[in-house]
Amino acid sequence: MNTSARGRQGEDEAVRFLENAGIRVIERNFRTEGGEIDIIALDGETIVFIEVKSWTGYGIENLEFSISEKKQHKIIETAKFFLSKYRKYKGMAVRFDVIFIARSSKQHQQALPTHLVSAFSENV
Repeated sequence: MNTSARGRQGEDEAVRFLENAGIRVIERNFRTEGGEIDIIALDGETIVFIEVKSWTGYGIENLEFSISEKKQHKIIETAKFFLSKYRKYKGMAVRFDVIFIARSSKQHQQALPTHLVSAFSENV
């Protein structure tokens, strides 16, 4: 499976995980010139911007290398654009989460997603 297909599969798994947790997905793969947000969801009165990492061969301890300060800044700026475009979400609490999905490259088995709530904030 190539990287793109693995990413889509990971995002599909993350969506199912979120929906099972009662979190409503409102947008997927929201793109601007400056960045992309994998999933945008509503968790009660909070709008959640979610980065999904689906890896084979790397553990959660490597997460900080893939979601660098620069990547966080791009996600935050894209979230600001989304909020300016969709004013109905103005005034809601905002959260930035990461869902990590690890797979064993040998067994091709899926681990349960690890949901890091409030993984980073605008104060990066």
